[in-house]
Amino acid sequence: MKFFDTSNLRGDLYGGLTAGVVALPLALAFGAASGAGPIAGVYGAIIVGFFAALFGGTGSQITGPTGPMVVVFAGVFASLNGDPSLVFATVILAGLMQIMFGVLGFGQYIRLVPYPVVSGFMSGIGCIIIALQLARLFGHEPQGSGTIPALMEVPTAVMDPHFGALFIGLLTLAMVFSWPATWGRVIPSPLAALVAGTLIGLFIEGVPILGAIPTGLPSFIVPAIEADTAIIIFEAAAILAVLGAIDSLLTSLVADNMTRTRHNSNRELIGQGIGNTVAGFFGGIPGAGATMRTVVNIRTGGSTKISGMLHSLLLLAVVLVLAPFAAKIPHAVLAGILVKVGYDIIDIAYLKRAHQGPRFDLLLMALVLGLTVFVDLITAVMAGVVIAALAFVKQIADEQLKSFSGEGDDDELKLTEAEADIFKTVDDHLTLFDFGGPLSFGAAADVGHHVRERIGRNDHRAIVLDFHQVPFIDVSAARAVETIAVDAHNAGKRLYACGIRDGVAQVLKGLGVADHLPANMQYETRLEALEAAKEWILEDDEQNSSGSEAA
Repeated sequence: MKFFDTSNLRGDLYGGLTAGVVALPLALAFGAASGAGPIAGVYGAIIVGFFAALFGGTGSQITGPTGPMVVVFAGVFASLNGDPSLVFATVILAGLMQIMFGVLGFGQYIRLVPYPVVSGFMSGIGCIIIALQLARLFGHEPQGSGTIPALMEVPTAVMDPHFGALFIGLLTLAMVFSWPATWGRVIPSPLAALVAGTLIGLFIEGVPILGAIPTGLPSFIVPAIEADTAIIIFEAAAILAVLGAIDSLLTSLVADNMTRTRHNSNRELIGQGIGNTVAGFFGGIPGAGATMRTVVNIRTGGSTKISGMLHSLLLLAVVLVLAPFAAKIPHAVLAGILVKVGYDIIDIAYLKRAHQGPRFDLLLMALVLGLTVFVDLITAVMAGVVIAALAFVKQIADEQLKSFSGEGDDDELKLTEAEADIFKTVDDHLTLFDFGGPLSFGAAADVGHHVRERIGRNDHRAIVLDFHQVPFIDVSAARAVETIAVDAHNAGKRLYACGIRDGVAQVLKGLGVADHLPANMQYETRLEALEAAKEWILEDDEQNSSGSEAA
């Protein structure tokens, strides 16, 4: 596979330039919202976008500042009092973590985050973005950082609005929400709103604007980590790294669906990490794969890394030439654009149909959303993943325990004709337990109890444990097997096993469980084990009959 594929050069040129036009107002808006300034947003889009495209694993992906990353970065910026050496040390560390994720092959695991958790924290981030911009639509600036101060400023802003800023903000909202799709193919709605709002702002006195924006190339920043801020930096870097990885890989999946290609998850993480690392050294805010910009790139012809690199080069040209004009952009325009970004991040499609799906998934999504907005992102994601994992284990355990307690469907055993004949011969004296797959630790704690209940009657004299569908076994499951074996021995019942794989046998032997499963009671096939059990039962019946006659 060629490093640079020039077979679609014309499409990549148009796609990259169009994505760059769409990215400009968003980069300015995200930079202003982050606290580092509009130019930091553009630097981030240029640097992260270029290197992520160059070294990443998704050809058509456009990378730059995104809502989720900016929300976390803004919190870091406020926590570290805007000290560039500390703030951007966080970005550099996050990039290095992402490179490590890719090198260690974590890409496949990051995608395992359950959909309700992803939906919850993305929707929560969308709510945060909207909350942070509401006061700015009315010409006010929130007193303090965070969601709560921003919401507390809204009543004051509503009671005492700057009407010029409010007019520009409402116009921006109207344009970004109702811009015709056919027009958007020529001029993207954020760019149209940015130009229109800025021109109108020139004729309205007192409208809050961005102000002077540095021009030229960024300066080098020497990162630093101090003892009293180390915990904040490392925690924030971990959040940025994981969030950026999830955000990018989800966008990669969208790109795969549109282009009918397959991205390389680990290479994508390395590319994102390189981009964020370099951006941190030059004062750029962190970025990730941007879904909307990626979709625009693909729809306008972009399909290789050339398009992503061109998107960054266009933004670089803007910084070198047009920065003085960007100083006149009103805050209300960027606020309106970001409200639309926040709305697009909220998972409206799922919320409309959530009541028709599993109730637990809706509750989990709501929990993660609430924790994201009112606590912090890492708590929300960790809590969501843990709860979802426990719920899944509980569901699997319940299904496994149904089988062990005899409540499952007997047809699931899929007995052959010969095996069915054996059960007809021995009636209820023989019981078969088919594990049906890996025994979860959630079921392991109770499986011994359920087996004990099922074979508690005296007429159950032999037990066959079928391990054919058990590819591996952990300590919890091994101890459950030991409990079954000990209980069977104490109750005078004969225990047989079949289909034990080498890996499973090794674990059972290592933990001493194999001592309760003698080799002469283990068989390759289920039929062999059932035949052996049948012969023992019949022999035992004959002995009992002979003993009765002799008495």
